[in-house]
Amino acid sequence: MKNKFLLFGIAATLFMACESDDTSEIIINDNSVTTTTSTSGGGGTPTETRVNLNGLYTEDLTLDSDIEYIITGPVLMADGTTLTIPGGMTIKAEPIGVNAYIAIQQGARINAIGSSSEPIILTSNATTPSSGDWGGLILCGRAPINSTPEGSDDIATSEVGALAFGGNAPTDNSGNLEYVRIEYAGGAIDGNAELNGLSVYGVGNGTTIDFVQVYEGSDDGFEFFGGTVNASHLVVVNAEDDSIDWTEGYTGSLTDIYVQHGTSHDKAFECDGYNTDFSNEGGYFSTPTVTNVTIAGANDGGEAIRLRAGTQGTFTNIVINDFDEAFDLDGDTGDNPTGQGVIDDFLNIVDITFTNVTTTLKNDTGFTFNESDVISGVGNGTGTDIASWGAGWARGIN
Repeated sequence: MKNKFLLFGIAATLFMACESDDTSEIIINDNSVTTTTSTSGGGGTPTETRVNLNGLYTEDLTLDSDIEYIITGPVLMADGTTLTIPGGMTIKAEPIGVNAYIAIQQGARINAIGSSSEPIILTSNATTPSSGDWGGLILCGRAPINSTPEGSDDIATSEVGALAFGGNAPTDNSGNLEYVRIEYAGGAIDGNAELNGLSVYGVGNGTTIDFVQVYEGSDDGFEFFGGTVNASHLVVVNAEDDSIDWTEGYTGSLTDIYVQHGTSHDKAFECDGYNTDFSNEGGYFSTPTVTNVTIAGANDGGEAIRLRAGTQGTFTNIVINDFDEAFDLDGDTGDNPTGQGVIDDFLNIVDITFTNVTTTLKNDTGFTFNESDVISGVGNGTGTDIASWGAGWARGIN
């Protein structure tokens, strides 16, 4: 394994921020350990059997399917490097919460391409795994975010680890994720510093995110912090917070989404036009296109989809089952004009079917409009065909 590890004191000089970041720092040390065994007969060259991953990698890292890899701390891929994970591999993380994660930094790439019969699994190394055992996967790109001025190359920093993200490269490429399952990940240092199953920071539409599941996560399943990436065939089962989350001017597309709530959960979608903890310096709002969605509630009340902080977008072909409220629109007539998006025809819900839903739309925006101004084609939604495209690799689907 010819990879260079640098101490966090050196790595930290690579990170710059345009926003203040009061989150706790993650200290990165090189604790990599390789266990070896001899070849048959006691002779020959020792063969690596287990490698601990931890630190900043400044050269390409290609994992070997004959080796067991354990994540023992933050694993950071530096600008210009590629992390390659072959199909069918399982990578485990020590159950140390958000102190163990994989981060693909700006300019780095991940190449993790599995298949329905040989998915890539990122999971916990605990004997009895549970949500929040480790921090999950982070992608950081150079695509636009609205917490910085529009058209600028300014960056922001991630909630955990102070990793740079954002810029002015909408076609930026952070690599490929296909047929990847992320299990028992996510968690929080405090209310403002959280990791998700897959955290997507300013990622461009040159990146592929397709057939990815987050299973039994402690925080959000997928969270998109700005960027332009298009993601498809996403599965979230039993996320304890929101299943799909966006903020900071996310403008990509989400196609074929399946959400299934367990005992502990928050929203299926929680959608912000910008990050209200900072500002909307870019002067625009999130406006993704969301197509083919099935949300299976736990029939325990709550809201399926909350749209707030001025978010815009179009939802098409949606099925929502077993909620008190389907859509909750929040905002005001000032900096959070979610209702203005409805009036201006920038926020639409087309072809939707409600089953066992008490309230289909709640308007807390401060603007006056009719439900028919937002929702059309009631009863026409068929959702996504999870039984077909989820077969063989997705876990825990009812």
